Amino acid sequence: MLPTLPAPSPDSAVTAAARLGYPVALKTTAPHLRHRPDLGGVRLDLATEEQLRTAYAELTDTLGKPEELQPVVQAMVPRGVDTVVRSAIDPAVGAVLSFGLAGAASELLGDMSHRLVPATDRDAAELVRSIRTAPLLFGWRGSAPVDTPALEELLLRVSRLVDDHPEVVAITLEPVVVAPQGLSVLGATVRLAPPPPRTDLGPRRLPSY
Repeated sequence: MLPTLPAPSPDSAVTAAARLGYPVALKTTAPHLRHRPDLGGVRLDLATEEQLRTAYAELTDTLGKPEELQPVVQAMVPRGVDTVVRSAIDPAVGAVLSFGLAGAASELLGDMSHRLVPATDRDAAELVRSIRTAPLLFGWRGSAPVDTPALEELLLRVSRLVDDHPEVVAITLEPVVVAPQGLSVLGATVRLAPPPPRTDLGPRRLPSY
């Protein structure tokens, strides 16, 4: 996870940026604004205190008071492809690991791939390659290919975490920015609860999503 500091006021945002180092990103974290870049709640590549204060004023003038927006300051990461990694409990088969591109591809088109937990290295490779938008990860139309081995390792780590700790009943990592070298997890949500009872004793198969 990338270091993130709360910014309940413009001065605290400037202090946070000084600790993290410019350039920084200013983001709202209110639930109704999460993963909604179309609303303007994310400002990137703020390189100076003046730019940060201007962005802070624009956010609060447009979207609401700081206590409503819950703004944070985050260090900038290398640009790449925004993806989402999820795990959830399916009542029929248990823990399922899912992958897709962040945003419209997964939310509107349902372009997600799924595998059972625990996932193998072959499962991780297939998760990355079986979505329809996979070419964007491999240099589509001359763009730089991203670090798919790092992405596959992250998928295996999430699978291992869920498999080792049944009380982790849901995980969402979004966005996971996969760059040509390495990746960065910019947002994470984990839900803990008593694991649901399992009664099946035979082989498991994924339902049709």
